[in-house]
Amino acid sequence: MYFVSDNNAGVHPDVLAAVVAANDGHARSYGADPVTARAEELFRDHFGAHAETVFAVTGTAANVIALAAVLRSYDTALCAESAHVYTDECNAPERFTGARLTVVPTADGRLTPAQVAAFAASAHPPHAPRPRAVSISQPTELGTVYTAAELRAVADAAHEHGLLLHVDGARLANAAAALGTGLAEAAAGADVVSFGGTKNGALAADAVVFLDPALAGARRMLQKQAMQLLSKARFVAAQFVALLSGELWRTNAETANATASRLAGVLAGLPGVELLHPVRTNAVFASLPRPALAALDGYGGVWEPGGTMVRFMTAFDTTDADVDAFATVLHAALNR
Repeated sequence: MYFVSDNNAGVHPDVLAAVVAANDGHARSYGADPVTARAEELFRDHFGAHAETVFAVTGTAANVIALAAVLRSYDTALCAESAHVYTDECNAPERFTGARLTVVPTADGRLTPAQVAAFAASAHPPHAPRPRAVSISQPTELGTVYTAAELRAVADAAHEHGLLLHVDGARLANAAAALGTGLAEAAAGADVVSFGGTKNGALAADAVVFLDPALAGARRMLQKQAMQLLSKARFVAAQFVALLSGELWRTNAETANATASRLAGVLAGLPGVELLHPVRTNAVFASLPRPALAALDGYGGVWEPGGTMVRFMTAFDTTDADVDAFATVLHAALNR
């Protein structure tokens, strides 16, 4: 199942080794251990001295904690209609916060400053929810990436209208690798970031990074309410120590991005294949001829049931050989 999802990949050996190393004797529970302290320090190294972090074991939980920090039950947050918080989290953000998600169509998954301004202008409290936050994905669910200028423009528009900015960074490492920046720059202007480790070679490790100190005070209570305050927190934290203490996060993301680019090149050279979005990270969206769809079993998943649009995902452990083997299968399917 090479190209169904980066969730299908295993765990990077260095991350597993860090978990094993953390399994040495007893340590204080609920994050009061030195491994968790080291992970929190590394997040400050990457995101700034004021960054405060709590950990979670799923991206949905991280998004729920982040949004709960910025929303009240009478609020609403703007997001793209393709956003993961809207399409793939079973209403968890709305159930947990009591707030509403307001969605707008986008051409490529990216919100614009004009959409943010229009959202802010739609306020009619107390008869309608109060616009309070903007939630973007970096990269988006369509694999597109906000450039530094685009991200800053969205952040500035949000803050100009008194809105807070949440960045769903489940694949923020891939965006940073694509942009050639650090993690903080790939989420510049955010007030709170959901940072994904799981899709970057971890086992079950995501984080919520609070960049606005005013939001961070309740982080531990929100973590507890979201059932993410783990008694043996060191085993989640250890995975971030492995990813963030060096360049492993970047190496993993660059490998995934590069093999996605290679896959896009293969697809672009096939008759009847259309790439639907620019390939910047580890997601490739394409429309395939129906004969090729039969060749996807074991390699990729049809994103649009009954249609011809397919999403392919690469991961930290995808190899050029994997891509080339798939190319052979596709060529054979299209030349029958």
